Amino acid sequence: MNLTALSAFETAQKVRAGELNANDLAEAALAQIRAIDGVPGSLAPGILESAEEQKVHAFIQVTEELALSQAARVDRKIAEGEEPGALAGVPVSIKDIFCVEGTTTTAASRTLANFIPPYTATAVQRLVDAGALILGKVNLDEFTFGSSNESSAFQPSTNNPWNTDHVPGGSSGGSAASVAAQEVALSLGTDTGGSIRQPAAFCGVVGLKPTYGRVSRLGLIAFSSSLDCVGSLSRDVRDTALMLQVMAGSDPKDSTSSTRPVGDYLSALQQDVKGLRIGLSPDYEAVYYPDFESGAVHSEPVQKEVRDAVLRAAETLANAGAEIIENVPMPNTRYGIPVYFVISRVEAASNLHRFDGVKYGYRTSAEINDLNDLYRLSRGEGFGPEPKLRILMGMYLSAAEHASNFYQKALKVRALIRSDFENAFDPEGDYWLDALLTPSTATTAFKRNAVLGNSVLMQYSDQMTVASNHAGVPALTLPGGLDESGLPIGIQLIGSDFGEDTILRIGHAFEQLSTSETWRSEKPQVLQGEVKA
Repeated sequence: MNLTALSAFETAQKVRAGELNANDLAEAALAQIRAIDGVPGSLAPGILESAEEQKVHAFIQVTEELALSQAARVDRKIAEGEEPGALAGVPVSIKDIFCVEGTTTTAASRTLANFIPPYTATAVQRLVDAGALILGKVNLDEFTFGSSNESSAFQPSTNNPWNTDHVPGGSSGGSAASVAAQEVALSLGTDTGGSIRQPAAFCGVVGLKPTYGRVSRLGLIAFSSSLDCVGSLSRDVRDTALMLQVMAGSDPKDSTSSTRPVGDYLSALQQDVKGLRIGLSPDYEAVYYPDFESGAVHSEPVQKEVRDAVLRAAETLANAGAEIIENVPMPNTRYGIPVYFVISRVEAASNLHRFDGVKYGYRTSAEINDLNDLYRLSRGEGFGPEPKLRILMGMYLSAAEHASNFYQKALKVRALIRSDFENAFDPEGDYWLDALLTPSTATTAFKRNAVLGNSVLMQYSDQMTVASNHAGVPALTLPGGLDESGLPIGIQLIGSDFGEDTILRIGHAFEQLSTSETWRSEKPQVLQGEVKA
């Protein structure tokens, strides 16, 4: 039996039944990481041999002792007849943006390379309490600023397991790659403008951004606090539902977490899609971007194979009894990226001010004359290009003389984006949708170094995902096929507020209805000589 290929649901079921023990699962996951991950991300990686460059490199650090101690605790509970938890023995990776007590939490930045938090993030703790095994911290774009994983200060950055010449997406690229490469069954990620769903699409896994506030953000190193969401990456929708079931719910230590009761997400998967209204919008058929010289807005159609995958999914769901509603207007979606540029930069600049070299994190060793020198040199040496760019842009956009022209306008347009979703899901409106079906990304995964350094092009890779962050609604990415190069295509289901049960139900139905598709049998490049544990 290949233990690393088991789903989280199957793993926990077998552990709870005494068919498998958690220690063997931890050892199998560690063996898989050793076999295909390569050297962990480092501030001083040195020159890599060609074979090493082609490995996955999802991890910044592997927490072997922690995982084995957690496995021993699960096995002990089983032996003593105690309840081991819903995720008993399930290997999990954690995006290195979450605090884990006693474990270095770097945010993939030199600034936090020596930071060991004194507490554990709520979402992580809930996974551990449910019996999950934390195999390690995975790489990301520095402070989550990017869409390819390449901006990490810890190199080598992560590669796409389907083709290691391509990026895994970002910023949760390490999370998506670790799941796709069967190093872990689940990974904890964050999504500010698509940072779970875009890499999930690129790596052929399932990614969920819940409703804003559905999962606690306590212990998450913030990027843009009004947009950040904690979510999951897995290999199937049932595992996504299971992970959400464990993490969701109010947190008294996080005032932004919702007190709304948590639904039964696993039970929702038992329902079919008959009678559900699923929308298609022409506003998700192209990427819209401005010409900075003329001011005109241009459009670039989504990759044909991506568009075709969405239409095939719609046909599959229609044949199962769903009603497909075409031409749903979402006119303000095209402004999602410019609005994100403004709001996220302002909030990022505010959040980054805490990293000053005084209380924790990187501090310059250069000679200083005053406190301003300490701040300037510590930040200048500790931050990479992307954090510096966001600080400068955020400070500019929030300045008194510019705020009305940029920040205030951006907030108004965000409200218009929200209104598009309210109109689409209004049960008394013209469309009364249960879900909106769209591409997750305009293209499949681009090659390494193809977009790195171009902040504008990098950001527009999130065009299809960012609007749901502005609106605060849940969205699910799941595999929808492969392009002619063998790279995964992601399709996206967007729901109404706290409608996770509905989009999970539709996603699960699509999985079941498409099990016989030939692309389902294809495996990532790195698994073609997979480790048998």
